[in-house]
Amino acid sequence: MLACAAPQKGGKAETTDKAVGTGMLLVSTAFNDGELMPKKHSGYGENVSPDLAWAQAPEGAKSYALICRDPDAPGGTFYHWVVFNIPDSVKQLPAGLGHASTLPFGGTQGTNSFGKVGYDGPKPPAGTHRYYFDLYALDGMLALDGKVTAGRLLEAVKGHVLVQASLMGKYAR
Repeated sequence: MLACAAPQKGGKAETTDKAVGTGMLLVSTAFNDGELMPKKHSGYGENVSPDLAWAQAPEGAKSYALICRDPDAPGGTFYHWVVFNIPDSVKQLPAGLGHASTLPFGGTQGTNSFGKVGYDGPKPPAGTHRYYFDLYALDGMLALDGKVTAGRLLEAVKGHVLVQASLMGKYAR
């Protein structure tokens, strides 16, 4: 059985049997786990969302939810992206999803900590911050609207998470 592994230095994720049985994997061609994110995905650059792809979703997953969070923000955890009700048939998000509430392939973008719908990238005031992209495989769809915040989403997924995968990128000012 093949699995999706972390992207290699050429940018693209490669298949390998290394991670079989370890759970759902989340990758991006924009950066490897634990590495610096490109400026174009930051608030200092083009502010476009990175592409994300996942593999090894559990049986019974009916939808996915995604949150991008910065636990190093001066005022506490800051949320850069909130997405939910991604259909179970979707296994990747393209780069540059914009600020529309409804996504073209299904799913809804909620309200980030900037008070906007959609993705707003890293913009740390100083130093290096970590940005976690947390993907949740859920046992159903969520009855939420596009104005949902990360806090409301995290409450709504309680008891419905089959598995979680994370990808962490860093950004330094």
